[in-house]
Amino acid sequence: MIAAFDVHYFGDDGASAAAVLFHEYSDAEISAEYAVVVRGVAQYVPGRFYRRELPCILKLLERFDEAPDEMVVDGYVTLGDRPGLGQHLFESFGRRIPVVGVAKSRYSGSSGIEVVRGRSRRPLYVTSAGLDPHLAAERIKAMHGAHRVPTLLRRVDLLARQGAR
Repeated sequence: MIAAFDVHYFGDDGASAAAVLFHEYSDAEISAEYAVVVRGVAQYVPGRFYRRELPCILKLLERFDEAPDEMVVDGYVTLGDRPGLGQHLFESFGRRIPVVGVAKSRYSGSSGIEVVRGRSRRPLYVTSAGLDPHLAAERIKAMHGAHRVPTLLRRVDLLARQGAR
C-alpha cells in the first residue's frame, strides 16, 4: 500500500492533514482516505518546514490500521545536503519505509530530479529516501493523470483543503 500525504494550514495554529491510499502508482482510484484536524501547529520557518508538517503527518498515521509500504509527501525529502520533511519522516520509521518527495517549486540548493508530466512545461521536483531517486521519479511520472500534478496527488490536496473548512 502507498500513502500520499498533504497538509493545509488555516488560522494561526491549525492544520488539516490528509492521506490517500492506493496500491500502484498508476492507479486512478484510491482505496482509502483519511483526514484529521491538528491544533497547535508550529509556525513556518524557511528550511525547517518539517517542524510544522511532520507532526501533522504522524498524527494522521495514528489512524492507519497498518503502516504503508511507501509514502509520498508534498515537498522535499532532502534539501541539498540537509534533511527535509521526507527524510525526517523516513527516519521516524527507522529508515524502513521509503519516502518519495514531490515538490512543485525548486528549493535553492536542492537536487530534485525534474519530472515533466502532461503538457506542462513546469517540472515537479522528486527526491527520495530508501528508494533510488531515478526510480522514484519514474514512479511519479507514471502516475495517473494528464496534468502536471498526478490525479491522486490532486485528490489528497483537495482532501486536505476540504478538511480545513
